[in-house]
Amino acid sequence: MTLGLLGALLAALAYGAATVLQAVGVRRVAALPPGTALRDRARTGWPYAVGLALDALGFLASVAALRTLPLFLVESAVASSVAVTAVLSVVLLGVRLGTAEVVALMVVVAGLTGIALTAAAGPAVRPGPGATWWLLAAAAAVALLLVVGTIDHDRRRGAVVLSVAAGLGFGGVGVAARLLEIPSPFWQLATDGVAWALVAHAVLATVAYGLALARGRVTTVAALTFATETVVPALVGALLLGDQVVPGRGPLAAAAFVATLGGCITLAGCAEPTHADLAPRAGGQAPSDGAPTAPAPQPVSPRP
Repeated sequence: MTLGLLGALLAALAYGAATVLQAVGVRRVAALPPGTALRDRARTGWPYAVGLALDALGFLASVAALRTLPLFLVESAVASSVAVTAVLSVVLLGVRLGTAEVVALMVVVAGLTGIALTAAAGPAVRPGPGATWWLLAAAAAVALLLVVGTIDHDRRRGAVVLSVAAGLGFGGVGVAARLLEIPSPFWQLATDGVAWALVAHAVLATVAYGLALARGRVTTVAALTFATETVVPALVGALLLGDQVVPGRGPLAAAAFVATLGGCITLAGCAEPTHADLAPRAGGQAPSDGAPTAPAPQPVSPRP
């Protein structure tokens, strides 16, 4: 169980740092004038690429953790990446957290500790071959939401739909990773439906999250995404995959889960970084959306 907990912690750290870089990269590219060369766009948006690399690291760490830990523990740890983002904002951006944010950070830490103490380690219960088709059907539903959110002319509503799609997609990754069995030899994964479902959910979720960040407020996108990503897989794990808590610790586990999620949502309510922090410095160009500049740097909300 110790290795699994370390994997969950590494995933939270990687995702928390990745969110800061992804948000900066998306907004910097969006601030470029129309017709900017692809090479210049890539050079300006390099933080997003680094963020994707950290996402990949966090993904591998979370998959490793899910081999032995229940979904509600790992997904809660991933959602706590918002706390990592808040701390990095203080260290790197000089942000000053208010009393509510400091309390929320302590609640997240306490909640994760409670979850770790109550979770019962063990592999998931295989629900049968039909699980593969359900996972693939869920990926199709995420793809449909992705299309609906993308073509919606109302940017705010589209961002909400895309955020939910991202949360469901990342949640699908967690469920698939929990069910995945590594064959010997490993190359037989190429014919495993669960592995294909995992890849489909990961790709769809990453695309949906990137589009949501470009359309909506980082805080709103992050809150909707990790709330969906945390709650839905936790329910699936408890109801269908045999995820359990230590006997007699059910109430503590429920309280810790609610506290962790509530603390994460509170942190996600912090204002996002100012446009001055995210826009390119050269020439003092303002963001293309014409939004006013906030008076001080603020923390970026996370991508779980």
